[in-house]
Amino acid sequence: MLSLLTWFHVLISLVGIATGVLVVVGFLVRRSSPRVIAVFLATTTATSATGYLFPVTRFLPSHAVGIVSLLVLAATIYAYYRRHLAGGWGSVFVVGSVTALYLNVFVAIVQSFMKIQALKALAPTQSEPPFKTTQLIALVLFVAVGIASALRNRKAAKKADYKLPALS
Repeated sequence: MLSLLTWFHVLISLVGIATGVLVVVGFLVRRSSPRVIAVFLATTTATSATGYLFPVTRFLPSHAVGIVSLLVLAATIYAYYRRHLAGGWGSVFVVGSVTALYLNVFVAIVQSFMKIQALKALAPTQSEPPFKTTQLIALVLFVAVGIASALRNRKAAKKADYKLPALS
């Protein structure tokens, strides 16, 4: 049976992924919601932080991903709330947001292949082609979306026809 912590962690992870998708789509269509951005940043940070509350006896790869995610989120949150996306901070925010979302999706894929029996049967050690292919597709997709988002933000900033929404 899953503990309350596990349910909470999974719930905020899914909310983080869903709102992250909305944030990244917002970069591409030049419309973003400050509320959705706030929920994304809060839930993604909470996801990474709550991962350290699970009882373990050794340092795991998920801990390393959590550290990287928290560092990326620190820069992303700083760019958004403190620097208000001024100058190059808009690019830091865009790249950081896409990276944080990717790290959440990366872990979701790992967890899916560990917990969902049909996927576990396809890749019991997570070194089999179905797992590697899924992770590679996710990486390529996020790199492409990240580049497109960064270029679109940079181009729009030069034209001054679009600004990412900063909180007032």
